[in-house]
Amino acid sequence: MAFLLISPELYAWVILPLLIFLARVCDVTLETVRIVFISKGIRVLAAAIAFFEIVIWLLAVEVVMKDLANIANFLAYALGFAAGTYVGLVVEEKLSLGMVILRIVTTDESCDAITAYLQSENHGVTCLDARGSRGTVTMILSLVNRSELSRITLGIERINPRAFFSIEDVRYVNEGVFRHRSRDSFTGMIHTLAGTGRKK
Repeated sequence: MAFLLISPELYAWVILPLLIFLARVCDVTLETVRIVFISKGIRVLAAAIAFFEIVIWLLAVEVVMKDLANIANFLAYALGFAAGTYVGLVVEEKLSLGMVILRIVTTDESCDAITAYLQSENHGVTCLDARGSRGTVTMILSLVNRSELSRITLGIERINPRAFFSIEDVRYVNEGVFRHRSRDSFTGMIHTLAGTGRKK
């Protein structure tokens, strides 16, 4: 059973810093997702995540404070914070929570085609006549689920590669025409628990 024994040096300089690193990755990832949930008005899930986040953080800090002379623990703590920030942003991007306002500025020639495309995808559309620096244009406004944004913008670029569009996050929406969201995936379940971000 000698192979199961771990030397104190290996534990202090490799295993313990690795555990601290993983703990920091977990708690900072949870913190990033919690902040996103707060910004979207998802209160219950944000509170649940906060509980686990602080428990993991307290465990990591307690280990570091026990041995302030171990530089490996400090480095693991800092690297875990950096890695957790990155991982949290990746997780948030994968969740694609909420909706965005898609503003499209285009010429009259492609306006009807873009409008028809958005309507075929079951998105509501509002068109406004406007004047740009190069003449008359049409501004198209539509609410789009963030999870579908890449596909929708690719479709718009296929219709008019020169179309200008901007994207803005939305916290609440009320009434309107919305594309049905699948509830089968994990993301769909999160949206269901979150109340879909629509103001009642």
